[in-house]
Amino acid sequence: MGMTSLNVSLPAALKQYVERQVEAGGYSTPSEFVRDLVRSDAKRRAEDKLGALIDEGLASEPIVADAKYWKRARRELASRLKQAKKRK
Repeated sequence: MGMTSLNVSLPAALKQYVERQVEAGGYSTPSEFVRDLVRSDAKRRAEDKLGALIDEGLASEPIVADAKYWKRARRELASRLKQAKKRK
């Protein structure tokens, strides 16, 4: 993965905190610590979104996924694909 730079301004207290975390947490640089924070935040947000989708699914009306359902679904998807190809 290619790297780019991002300059971040921090108050002295936060800069010192980052430096302490680097020393204590096994990070080799402040950048590594910040990358870990960003990855953790992205993971947490993805988990929150997944949880919301699961809750939405559990609250929805159940459907019977029988042969009739799948036949209709395939027909609808084929129709959407046909329409999408027409727009190109």
